[in-house]
Amino acid sequence: MNKKEKIVLAAMEVFKEKGIEKTKISDIVKLAGIAQGTYYLYFPSKLSVMPAIAEVMVEKSIASVKNEVDDKAPFIEQLGQIVEAIFKVTRDYREILALIYAGLASTDHIKEWETVYQPFYSWISDFLSKAKNAGTIRESVQVERTSKLLIGLIEIAAEQIYLYDHRQDDQAEIQKAEVLEFLKHALGIQEK
Repeated sequence: MNKKEKIVLAAMEVFKEKGIEKTKISDIVKLAGIAQGTYYLYFPSKLSVMPAIAEVMVEKSIASVKNEVDDKAPFIEQLGQIVEAIFKVTRDYREILALIYAGLASTDHIKEWETVYQPFYSWISDFLSKAKNAGTIRESVQVERTSKLLIGLIEIAAEQIYLYDHRQDDQAEIQKAEVLEFLKHALGIQEK
């Protein structure tokens, strides 16, 4: 693990433990086991680490989706597996996600959001393109735009359960089913 990765992981832990306001750069570097000057080689301020933390979370989401999706399953099952994976990441990392949103929203780093998400958008675009080419979803789907909408819908549905409402897993199952039903109609899925 390089120094930047150590800083990012330490920042995630300290922000989670102390919150954004109470965290000091000295707390982060102490946990990372590096000198404070080293922190500034990578990040000019405490909150400038937030996009890097967001990148880690997007990487976790992509890895979870790739791990969950069975390439041989029918498209609707694969879509359900994507929903399941994103809900799981949101549930497992709810505190970190809440910190990212708070940290990015309070700075100019929010502008980096689209760049951070680009690998995820690309993966979902490819997934949708294959389904479109196979005639499984409606021909008029614009995969690049729809990939952003699909990720956004699933994430906000998961966040409603795990970040805002703090509901139990039975509510999450209902929410996942509703998201999947909505996507089925929105994409015009043709089950074969």
